[in-house]
Amino acid sequence: MRTQANQVAVYVYQAPVRLWHWINALAITVLVISGYFIGSPPPTLPGEASDHFLMGYIRFAHFSAAYLFAIGLLARLYWALVGNRHARELFLLPLWSGKWWRGFWNELSWYLFLRKEPQKYVGHNPLGQFMMFTMLVLGGLFMIATGFALYGEGLGRGSWADTLFGWVIPLFGQSQDVHTWHHLGMWYLVIFVILHVYAAIREDIMSRQSLISAMVSGWRRFKDDRPD
Repeated sequence: MRTQANQVAVYVYQAPVRLWHWINALAITVLVISGYFIGSPPPTLPGEASDHFLMGYIRFAHFSAAYLFAIGLLARLYWALVGNRHARELFLLPLWSGKWWRGFWNELSWYLFLRKEPQKYVGHNPLGQFMMFTMLVLGGLFMIATGFALYGEGLGRGSWADTLFGWVIPLFGQSQDVHTWHHLGMWYLVIFVILHVYAAIREDIMSRQSLISAMVSGWRRFKDDRPD
């Protein structure tokens, strides 16, 4: 922890966490854009089909980003086990803690403009922790399972994707149902990204604590008072 005049700085986000954050942001961006065009293909290009490979490039980008997203989530889970205590906040919700629930409702009141001053936390606040877990982690696992189940159809029966995720399709009923839920899951992640960016910018401006720069340097800075 560093202290300066009217400012406290705490090292929170280790280098692997920051690297995963930005790689994950890139992967989600590519997945959303390419996934949208897979679901709603662009107009047919003129000329012979053999002269174009547009959808091939879009699918390649989608599959590559999917591998990056899935491997990144596994690596992030590993770092939650070996990193500092803040690295574990993404995967562990202390639902048994009354203090955590009080912080959750306090933060919700803050975001609903019912409170004038927020409680400051070194790591994720309870509401942010809840949103990251339910929307990013659980949503990401859902997209990995449904996405690789569909991918396994293309690879064929007996492929690694079919072996690991082939059970997903009969669970939902049929392939088209999985397509629909996977597409809805894309919008679920889009909503998460919008809320995440809004919350980060809002906290930087209104709560006198750094969030955006912290994911670059690793240091969170708090003005005027010390965080919990």
